[in-house]
Parts: sequence; structure tokens; C-alpha cells
Amino acid sequence: MKVLVTGIGGQLGHDVMKHLDALGIDHIGADRAEFDITDQAATEAFILGCMPDVVVHCSAYTAVDKAEEEKQKCFEVNTVGTENIAKVCKKIDAKMMYFSTDYVFPGQGDQFYEVDDVTGPLSQYGATKLAGELAVKRYLEKYFIVRISWVFGVNGHNFIKTMLRLGKTHDEVRVVDDQIGSPTYTDDLSVLICDMIQTEKYGTYHATNEGICSWADFTEEIFRQAGIASCHVKHVTTEEYGLSAAVRPFNSRLSKKSLDEAGFHRLPAWQDALHRYLIELGEIEETK
Repeated sequence: MKVLVTGIGGQLGHDVMKHLDALGIDHIGADRAEFDITDQAATEAFILGCMPDVVVHCSAYTAVDKAEEEKQKCFEVNTVGTENIAKVCKKIDAKMMYFSTDYVFPGQGDQFYEVDDVTGPLSQYGATKLAGELAVKRYLEKYFIVRISWVFGVNGHNFIKTMLRLGKTHDEVRVVDDQIGSPTYTDDLSVLICDMIQTEKYGTYHATNEGICSWADFTEEIFRQAGIASCHVKHVTTEEYGLSAAVRPFNSRLSKKSLDEAGFHRLPAWQDALHRYLIELGEIEETK
């Protein structure tokens, strides 16, 4: 099996490549320097040149607030780019894995969203990711759509790295406590991805680390595990925090029922994932 991974410069693509390598699975990595996914001809030429059995599509426009200003660019990357890849996968009969988001849902209430629940994105980012899902379904039968949220990995920027920096330089940080969801550690997710693509258990899945928290709860656990005691976490509502360009979902709870039914292992608890991540960053030492 040969696997093509897009977006290897990002958090997820980096870790998928690492795990494919560890498993000895033949793989090729690509980023914008190799080909522009928004260019259909370039996309087709590159993929036909390497003829993968699976495309793990990690490239995405993820700047949620900026997407409200750069709507066309966000659409071209998340929707057009995904459609371009799906078309080539159809042509060569390759499997495709596409990563979506909790932002495809309206984010209200306190239920855990099932994979087939009614969608209703509130932002340009969410709308373009949902459109990407529909493009994959339109062209392919051999697809995996994996919805994730609150992503963190060693390669790139994320919430944890920001909080670590602020916690070391500030006496107090204001963090919202009325948005509830689950963090996703790309190192854990990559294990599931490498397992999933070796099967024919196609469909849509939710895959985040186990357990839920607010962003404020998440920050307090980051500080606790990292030994940052000098910075106070002030819990505030989304309204108190202030307006952002993109509307955030209050409820990002994602049901893992689809993973269970397919026989895939759920990801470990987010607190455990955070501990291993802080070790990976060198923020804490591994206990013997």
C-alpha cells in the first residue's frame, strides 16, 4: 500500500508521516511546495505521478477568524482543493481520508453530536469544511471523513503552546468557560488514521480524545501539569471575552459511537494526551 499525505507542514500531516514511517508503510508527503491543491491540473499531475492507494488529506485553511475576511481563499483551499483531490482519487480508484471539524454543527445544547446529525455551520470555516465533506461524498464511495476538534501537535501553533507562553509571562489569563468540547492530540489521532486506512470500513467518524472540558478547564489542566502556579485562570463567558470575527460553537461534544460500531479504538483521555504532549515538548520530564 502506498499512501500520499498532504499538508505535511501542519500538525496532523507531520504526525501521520511519523506513524506511517514507524509502521513501514510506503508513503509520500506533500505540501504547497510540491503542488497547489486549488489548481486542478497540478493536483491531478502530482497524484497521477505517484499513484497512491490512499490519499490522507491533511491540508486545510484553519485560520477561523481570518477566514471571515478571506472567504474566497478559505473556500478554494477547503472546498475546491478537497474536490480536486477527490476527483483524482475517483480516477485512480484510491481511498481518500478527509478531516472535518466540529464547526460543521450549529454548536448549541449539550448533546453529543452523532455523525449523521443535522449540520449547520456558523462560520465560513465550518461552511467550507462541510462543503468539502459533500464533495468527497459526491465523487467517492471509498472515503473516510473524520471530524476532529481542538487540535494540538508538536509541529505548528496551537492553544496549548499559546497558553504555556502566556502562563509564563502573565499573572492572569482570561479564558472562556462556556464553550465545551474535546481536545485532539495528533499523535494519538495518527495511530487511528494508520489503522483506519488499512481497512475498508468507509464512512464518517468522530475522533477526539476522550472526555470533555471548557477552554478554561483545559487551561487550568495545562498549567497544573506544566507546574505553572503563578498565573491565574479567570473564567469568562464568550460574551465577556469579546467578539471575534467568527462565531464559535458553544457545544462541540462529538459522539464516538461510529468508532465503536466499526471496531476502532477510541483515543485516550485528553488529560493523558496532554501529559504525553508536554513531555514531547520538553515542558515536563517523563516519569520513570
